[in-house]
Amino acid sequence: MEKEEKLHNLRHTLAHLLAASVGKIYKFDKVKLTLGPSIENGFYYDIDFGDKKISDSDLKKIEDTMKKELPKWTTWEQKELNKEDALDFFKNEYKIELINEISDRGEKITTYTCGGFTDLCRGGHLENPAQNIDPLSFKLDRVAGAYWRGDEKNKMLTRIYGLAFETKEGLEKYLNQREEALKRDHKKIGKEMGLFTVSELVGKGLPMYLPKGNIIRTQLENFIRKEKEDLGYSFVTIPHIAKKELYIKSGHMGKYDAMMPVMTDENGEEFVMKAMNCPHHFEIYNAEPHSYRDLPLRIAENTTVYRNEKSGELAGLLRVKNLTQDDTHHFIRADQIESEIEMIFGLMQKVYKIFGFDDYKVEVSTRDKKNKEKYFGSDEVWEKAEEILVNSAKKMGLKYSIEEGEAAFYGPKIDIKVKDSIGREWQLTTVQLDFNQPNNFEMDYVGEDGKKHRVVILHVAIFGSFERFMGVLIEHYAGIFPLWLSPIQVKIIPVRTNHNEYAKKVYELLKENNIRAVLDDEEANLGGKVRDAKNNKIPYWIVVGDKEIEADKVTLESRDKGQLGQISKEELVVKLKKEIAEKIS
Repeated sequence: MEKEEKLHNLRHTLAHLLAASVGKIYKFDKVKLTLGPSIENGFYYDIDFGDKKISDSDLKKIEDTMKKELPKWTTWEQKELNKEDALDFFKNEYKIELINEISDRGEKITTYTCGGFTDLCRGGHLENPAQNIDPLSFKLDRVAGAYWRGDEKNKMLTRIYGLAFETKEGLEKYLNQREEALKRDHKKIGKEMGLFTVSELVGKGLPMYLPKGNIIRTQLENFIRKEKEDLGYSFVTIPHIAKKELYIKSGHMGKYDAMMPVMTDENGEEFVMKAMNCPHHFEIYNAEPHSYRDLPLRIAENTTVYRNEKSGELAGLLRVKNLTQDDTHHFIRADQIESEIEMIFGLMQKVYKIFGFDDYKVEVSTRDKKNKEKYFGSDEVWEKAEEILVNSAKKMGLKYSIEEGEAAFYGPKIDIKVKDSIGREWQLTTVQLDFNQPNNFEMDYVGEDGKKHRVVILHVAIFGSFERFMGVLIEHYAGIFPLWLSPIQVKIIPVRTNHNEYAKKVYELLKENNIRAVLDDEEANLGGKVRDAKNNKIPYWIVVGDKEIEADKVTLESRDKGQLGQISKEELVVKLKKEIAEKIS
């Protein structure tokens, strides 16, 4: 935690240095500085340059100025100002808005000065920046537009992004990782491999799976369904719309910004496309009476929800308007919470191992105690739920952090972040503990005492969504999918047309054994056919020529291990089926 705080302070310090350098170059009376936080991998500062246009080509002179000014940044001076003095010092409308907000909240108004530059700030800086910041450990990255306070109704400002790490080596490592990430971009690979497409006419954020991509998605759906069925989950099917009243009752209408617009039918009834499945599943639970013997009741569904995401935030498969969740709701007794979460973690770890996600951490999202009105339920219920989730993470021996203010409005949650093959973090599994919606929907069971008791609900998704999970997998594997997931598992290549008949028999044998194979019997150069198999990242290809027909065998070559030599057709089937069944990565 101390290391994370130091890095945060370093990045925030550099945001100040950036603002100071911009003011020095473009003159403080000509630009309006707003605010500049530290962010993941670096920092930014939002600036109103007036009519002047700033582009990436201007970054070098700003960065050079930062490095020239850095030696002067040795000590920090903090001052506490009253509102009048602060408004007198900071003249631009952005700082005035911030000062008024700070004052209205009854908080202290503080400034920090270093290297002759003073900024409105609540603190969090690196002591003696000149000595403790390596000028080779940071660089300015790019220029972007950003609305003031993220509100589209406000003025568009210029946002200058910077990258910053503790060492030069840390910066270089990140830049190399980012370069590798560009090669693995799922949008690029998805297009090259023919996995999915996005049509302007259908709409941005509404990806469509092509045949090869649909194979991968279907394999993922079948896989997670079987794993859940083996654990006693019951699968259900719900409609894609519901009356607006359902979401008013659940609290989502008005609280969840991404709800789709309301539709009205000819009778004046209002409907909305579902942005989440929970309320439908609640009504499924309430369709029948339940006893304590029925619990835990695990309801599961792989179903699509629809969210009105902002167009600027949409990104391939990673951020979409239609997402298919591997959604589950666990209706349980209070005494089953711990064992149920343990079971979920067990499933999660089994799944992650198969996909090669060996490094992951837990974030426990709690409510914002300063804004309790945003949430359902009492202090007692929230404190109990948050304590249970923290204890569950501790019991599993998982690294965890507390993310205050990130909880859902009806309960705290656990988010699991995994590291992919090049070290990037992705949020996948979510476990939400809910004591509040059971009261809202009056979801009961009859206990051993013959009396009614409220159930507790766990909202769980292991993949998160199939779209996002597929996007992550494409980049994690760089399109080089393991055999069980590959759209084409084997390519059969006859050397000449007189080898086609034998090759076709091999092809039919593989198809009979549910192995996804293609037969390339075109009159084309052998080298070109093999090259095509490699370019399409097919796990195995089989060459059939005179020697293979004479021996009644095939020559097998592996994408990952190279030439494997001759093997009988029967041995080939056994080998492939075993590898597919074991889901070897």
